[in-house]
Amino acid sequence: MSDGPPPMNSPSFRVFWTETAIRDLEDLLAYIAADSPANARNVLGRLKDRAVALGSTPGRGRVVPELAQFGLSAWRELIVRPYRLIYRIESKTVYVLAVLDSRRDLEDLLLKRLLRE
Repeated sequence: MSDGPPPMNSPSFRVFWTETAIRDLEDLLAYIAADSPANARNVLGRLKDRAVALGSTPGRGRVVPELAQFGLSAWRELIVRPYRLIYRIESKTVYVLAVLDSRRDLEDLLLKRLLRE
């Protein structure tokens, strides 16, 4: 006998934060907390909530436009104003790859990241 479908709010995908995304998040929160610890907690809550929601609806984000122009459609993003949560879906796992400020140029950010590593 079947237990029936899982509850609607039950995640069917695992959400995994990469070390790079965790570092992005820590840097972002430290920067915000220097002026307002309360605002940093608010931003953390918003970003975590949106990431958790990817467990049940991973396809909700759009393809990253700057990467789509090069034919790269595996990377998606959710906008959590003013931040971009960049992720990739593989099998039954959503990998959060980066948390970036949408007011900054993505190409510049990626170039700096490549040069740093």
